Amino acid sequence: MRTSTSDPVKLRALIDAEAHRAGFDAVAVTTPDAIPLAPARLAEFVADGFHGSMDWIAETLQRRGEPTALWPQVRSIIVLAMNYGPDHDPREVLAKRDRGAISVYAQNRDYHEVMKGRLKEIAGKLVARAGGDVKVFVDTAPVMEKPLAEAAGLGWQGKHTNLVSREHGSWLFLGTIFTTAELLPDRAEIDHCGSCRACLDVCPTDAFPAPYRLDARRCISYLTIENKGPIPHEFREKIGNRIYGCDDCLAACPWNKFARAASEAKLAARDELREPPLAELLQLDDAAFRAFFSGSPIKRIGRDRFVRNVLIAAGNSGDAALAGAVRVLLDDASPLVRGAAIWALARLVPDAEYSERAATGLKTEGDAAVRDEWRVARPTRAHA
Repeated sequence: MRTSTSDPVKLRALIDAEAHRAGFDAVAVTTPDAIPLAPARLAEFVADGFHGSMDWIAETLQRRGEPTALWPQVRSIIVLAMNYGPDHDPREVLAKRDRGAISVYAQNRDYHEVMKGRLKEIAGKLVARAGGDVKVFVDTAPVMEKPLAEAAGLGWQGKHTNLVSREHGSWLFLGTIFTTAELLPDRAEIDHCGSCRACLDVCPTDAFPAPYRLDARRCISYLTIENKGPIPHEFREKIGNRIYGCDDCLAACPWNKFARAASEAKLAARDELREPPLAELLQLDDAAFRAFFSGSPIKRIGRDRFVRNVLIAAGNSGDAALAGAVRVLLDDASPLVRGAAIWALARLVPDAEYSERAATGLKTEGDAAVRDEWRVARPTRAHA
């Protein structure tokens, strides 16, 4: 393996030029030993059970907290950021109860696909100039991008645990290039949150037990994306019409006033995902779901989990016109969907209809968890 023999200053100039040519909005460099506090913080997160069902976090604790445990040869880490800021307040859709609220990042083409090829191009130019080896990561390996980005000076981890930038607010995709080249590191950023609690106070489910600490089990993004089972009853009404992720804590950050809207062309933004009608989403079968969300990160959770989310939003909508589509889903092949359909139906139809359907459902439903939904969806009217 060749080692780097190029001038670090010239290498950095190359990296900066190639990063901006590839559409990245910020780039900085740090060292593998720049996040010494991260392992303990991550271990505490797991020990408290805040990771929920995301077992891969617990399984990769050592490699995730120490970059050299992931790749012992790394000498420098290049952190690159791409702005995905919206041109509007994404919370506006929350008042439109017949529409679905999709997290801003997921209204674009999957950022893994958008960024990874561009990172590989930059990494290739670096190897051509400096020799050595590189590895490229975009949320696809146990890499703690946010602490590394803070150490590199791109921003700081705010009280909502996400990266905040003085130039881009809370709207940044992150990727990293690990390299054996010796590069000059940038200065770490400091915390600029001050006494502000906007991101903490706006959370619908109280997912922050303390500033800078997130209990993922209460986070709507976790509940609608990572969670594979039914959404716990205590959170269903609080979810409102959020059908994939939640931007409330990001959107509340005052530093967003300095952010600018991202280029829709660069991110391959899809306008049809900005405020999609719940009535149309309720009709998606597996084939239609895959086709509609081709190239979208939403596709990864699968049709059943997504329709589960849409049904919760339908139940919260108060729109009786959605009851027809909900009734159809009472007979869906997926127990996850049937259970959510029961909850939605209980909020959209008259008492008499619900009581009649519950009586039948309790006799014919073969899944115990779904039968329980019939019993508790309307506690005061449930059948024994």
